[in-house]
Amino acid sequence: MPEISPLRTSAFALPEHLARKADPNLIGNDEQQFEAISTSLSESMRELSAHLDATRKQPGGRGQAALDRDQEIHRITARLRALRRFGLDLCLGRMVTADSPEPVYIGRLGLTDSAGRRLLIDWRSPAAEPFFGATHANSMGLVSRRRYRWTRSQGGDSRISDYWDEVFTADGLEGNAALDEQSAFIATLGSSRSPRMRDVLGTIQADQDRIIRAGSRGALVVDGGPGTGKTVVALHRTAYLLYSDPRLNHRGSHRKSDVLFVGPHQPYLNYVADVLPSLGEEGVQTCTLRDLVPEGATAVVESDPEVVRLKSSVKMVKMIEAAVHFYETPPTDGMEVETPYADVWLSSEDWLEAFDAVGPGTPHNEARDDVWEALLTILVDKLAEHDLPESLLRRAFTHNAELNAAFAKAWPLLDYLALVADLWRVPAYLRLCAPWLQPAETAMLQRERTAPWTTADLPLLDAARQRLGDPEDSRRRRKRRAALAAERELMDRVVDDLIAADDSENLEMYMLRGDDMRETLVDGDALEPADPDVLAGPFAHIVVDEAQELTDAEWQMLLLRCPSRSFTVVGDRAQARHGFAESWEERLGRVGLGNVNVAALSINYRTPKEVIAVAEPAIRQALPDANVPTSVRSSGIPVVHDVTSRLSTIVDEWLVRNPEGIACVISRKGTMGRTQQDRVSWLTPELAKGLEFDLVVLMDPETFGPGIEGAVDRYVAMTRATRQLVILEGMTTIHRPLMPGCGPGPSSVSEVSALL
Repeated sequence: MPEISPLRTSAFALPEHLARKADPNLIGNDEQQFEAISTSLSESMRELSAHLDATRKQPGGRGQAALDRDQEIHRITARLRALRRFGLDLCLGRMVTADSPEPVYIGRLGLTDSAGRRLLIDWRSPAAEPFFGATHANSMGLVSRRRYRWTRSQGGDSRISDYWDEVFTADGLEGNAALDEQSAFIATLGSSRSPRMRDVLGTIQADQDRIIRAGSRGALVVDGGPGTGKTVVALHRTAYLLYSDPRLNHRGSHRKSDVLFVGPHQPYLNYVADVLPSLGEEGVQTCTLRDLVPEGATAVVESDPEVVRLKSSVKMVKMIEAAVHFYETPPTDGMEVETPYADVWLSSEDWLEAFDAVGPGTPHNEARDDVWEALLTILVDKLAEHDLPESLLRRAFTHNAELNAAFAKAWPLLDYLALVADLWRVPAYLRLCAPWLQPAETAMLQRERTAPWTTADLPLLDAARQRLGDPEDSRRRRKRRAALAAERELMDRVVDDLIAADDSENLEMYMLRGDDMRETLVDGDALEPADPDVLAGPFAHIVVDEAQELTDAEWQMLLLRCPSRSFTVVGDRAQARHGFAESWEERLGRVGLGNVNVAALSINYRTPKEVIAVAEPAIRQALPDANVPTSVRSSGIPVVHDVTSRLSTIVDEWLVRNPEGIACVISRKGTMGRTQQDRVSWLTPELAKGLEFDLVVLMDPETFGPGIEGAVDRYVAMTRATRQLVILEGMTTIHRPLMPGCGPGPSSVSEVSALL
């Protein structure tokens, strides 16, 4: 290889002990590539900024024109934000293939220079797949692969602080300095955590990449124990599908997103909030199950497990259909409808015909106008022989008090809260809608109208809300029709004036009389509808993390929002607090999901061997067949056993010794938010799910309770640790269990201070 002269400015800031990696013959090509990337980034941002300014200065327009302009502004702004978020660290690494000696550079986004030369290939493109998926068993045509480690400086720019080479053929040995294929990955695993999930795109492993790039048809279950990267896979798969799947990638549509990402709790959503934007996807809706219903924010946990069991079944959710249908039964008696012109008989058959006018799937409250319009049409037709203007007859029927009262009783506007409250308050109504319930079960479900809603109520409230629709929709639609009619009337007067003043030879203004031209002049899109519920769906794809915790009823909340049944389901059966005896195929099939494929992750990349050696027996006591993953690394720090009275000392000493990283105290009660120390959280095991911390202090784990729930909580809590686990118990003498292959564990932090 010819010697390459060093460039004037360097993207590399390698420490002294890595001086051998700074050889220009090793990094010269990279320096030139980064210089081209930097130039292209500057040009792209200038061009995009100019385009954005020009687009913003364009007239706003109306209807579709306004929507197209807004979409273009959103597209440019998102691209600019992505480019400004990163600099040269858009580049993840490079690969050399057997087909070409020139390195191919992989980026978070694709980037091309002014001459059309591809500088970076988007990590989601098929051409980039070997960078993530190649192994020594299947090189996928690679000769070598290089991964960069970027570190942000105090000035805000990022420089390469290390890089690692991996070779797949003998030819790949030339020009590569670091040949430990696990170096990049292990170094990243051992780095300190922060309150937000770290950027791990550059170290995606082959087993994870295969799942990320799997198709979106049907339900894909990502099954794996703690630390296997399930959440990483879920987030990166979301970005990949939005890039690659035409069904999901509707960037020019009016929808904000066709993908919904559901997490277990708000601390989790806060933790992963930066990941999708860092991958170039800012429009994905993220939420918890509580967020799907307005009452979720204040719902309390149901204390009676038997009530939870009853309300968690699919049958109870489907009961809502019967509850609504009770209010959609046409009258069995006819009635005389009086008008100033003639009286009309409205028979029970006429009522039935009007009720049948509702299209399938139309929410109850929104269908009310359809029924009313069908009823008016039937009545007007009955007076056709009187040769009266239809508008006159419709006005007469619309103002008939007796007809309005009968219609309000036959098809009333309904509120979803009142509907569900009536089920719990009126035993006869509940028995009518859920005849399978035993008398004792019906009595058990009764509640006072003033009682707070519980988390077990949320799926039923959601089903009722979706089935009924907005009770204000009818009023808004009538207002919209009146506004359109008024605009058409105004436009007709304007056209009349233009025609009267037209003295051209061809009388061109008469063209405005045409129906097509009248519809063009009146822009119905200019009258904006009410803001839609962005979480109501439908979504083309839904990603669910910690899915093992969902009840059958909660699954219905998601199925309502995803008619395509396209899901990414992420979970671990061994972490289900209430047990999970079925297979994923059986569980998902029972709730209504077919075409289920399961992809397993079995390598624990997060939890050190020292911690997993203590956590594994904790879960196997309750679940002997638990799928405990194999840990690939050791922290060198034993698990510490101590007493609860030393909590403050232990945490304070750890903060002093570790200027970076975060810690969490996990206890049965826990408290939300931060302690006085910004880097320490207090959480329950349930709220710690999906999160990770450098230090985990487990308080009185025996108080978590017996059985599966207690064992799962202990297992989850222990496996949040990425470096050290401390177990504190409220007694003076600590009984230290023997860890497999080890002697007794240390009894205090001071005994392992030398290891820290």
